[in-house]
Amino acid sequence: MADLVLPQLGETVTEGTITRWFKNPGDSIAVGEVLYEVSTDKVDSEVPSPMEGVIAEIRVPEGETVDVGTVLAIVELAEGAVAPPPDAAIPVPSGTPSELAAAPATAPAAADPPAAPAVAPVAAPAAAAPANGAANGPTTEHGSHLLSPVVRRLVREHGLDPAALVGTGVGGRITRSDVLNAIDERQRAAAVSAGPTTATARPAAGERSAAPTPPPVPAPVAAAAAAEWTDGDSRYESFNNIRRRTGEHMVNSMATSPHALTVVEVDYENVEQVRRAHREAWRAAEGFSLTYLPFIVVAVADALAHWPRLNASVEDGGLRIWRRRNVGVAVDLDYDGLIVPVLRDADSFSLRGVARTMNELAARARERRLTPDDISGGTFTISNNGSFGTYTTAAIINQPQVAVLSTDGVARRPVVVTDRFGNESIAVHSVGHLAMGWDHRAFDGSYAAGFLGHIRQMLEQHDWGAEF
Repeated sequence: MADLVLPQLGETVTEGTITRWFKNPGDSIAVGEVLYEVSTDKVDSEVPSPMEGVIAEIRVPEGETVDVGTVLAIVELAEGAVAPPPDAAIPVPSGTPSELAAAPATAPAAADPPAAPAVAPVAAPAAAAPANGAANGPTTEHGSHLLSPVVRRLVREHGLDPAALVGTGVGGRITRSDVLNAIDERQRAAAVSAGPTTATARPAAGERSAAPTPPPVPAPVAAAAAAEWTDGDSRYESFNNIRRRTGEHMVNSMATSPHALTVVEVDYENVEQVRRAHREAWRAAEGFSLTYLPFIVVAVADALAHWPRLNASVEDGGLRIWRRRNVGVAVDLDYDGLIVPVLRDADSFSLRGVARTMNELAARARERRLTPDDISGGTFTISNNGSFGTYTTAAIINQPQVAVLSTDGVARRPVVVTDRFGNESIAVHSVGHLAMGWDHRAFDGSYAAGFLGHIRQMLEQHDWGAEF
């Protein structure tokens, strides 16, 4: 007999709700076969079996929330089969997200890097708690034991009454789709009653405005700003799990790595001219904006090949340098926290493939549809703050990686340009900063500057038009 336990599904995950069992007691299971579905505060995942045998007993029924490490079921092992250790890696079934556009073949396989923490290297403002004490979660007949962490967050964030929702899940369980449908219906009703209005759309992932402008206030933050001040001159908001684990991870990172900061200024005019020429056709074909971020990711992936100590992890007093270039890009979860989905083998993607895949990962991240595989294995992290018009950001390293790159705002500024005859003049170009926090144990300032210089040179001089 062997215990089947709830595995660690990400650095910041401490609990999960078993939303569905695909097997029953007496059923045979094989290694890699999908066994159950679990919902956490970050992702909803179908978890494959780590062992072969027959399910003798299911100890955690559907709808119950338990801590990581809890025994979910007892398995009678097949003859000759060996139970994996409790902390063994989860086997990932085939069919993980692939590139969504034609691109060169994937790089040769290598040992996967260590799992990247699911918290981004830069902390974000804590999301405001809903008014009227909703932060304590639902207390209706649909008690919190029937609501997954994702559903609890959506219900709390949008001030919904679980008792008024109709569950379409197993045993009448309220699913994420049920909540999203209720939110959509409420918004449609409000739009009809309010009549035509002028709305300001939130910038797309990685998009930067020509001049830094304050980002629009999301609905949860706006609602909290109008909430009653329950304590007179103040109100108390407890940290959610993402905020607590982000803080722990950042404190650990600052205590572990001697942080240094190097910043370069980049003239993005070469990129901007290509974006301007293809912007409308791109949006019509792809359905989202062509931002600066895919260009930066392509340049970073190329630079990591030439400056390999940046594509590394600190291990046992030395560096573990990775062959695969798996670039993680932080995604803001509507000011409620951050998560870092990973673009695996980023160097094997075309510019269009990078843009499509990042857009798809960002959308699934905000909908809490990422899998554990989507947020693990990163070797280098990008914190994309440019859409908020930042000037320079000193990001904190995502351990055990050795560096994190912040892409800050791009704005039109006067620059000195030199023609082919050596004559200088003033022109207006799109200019921005790239700021990199790095671990001084791994290399020195000249190496960091060389890496950033490689990225800058590629952004400024590469023939990006050939990508189209």
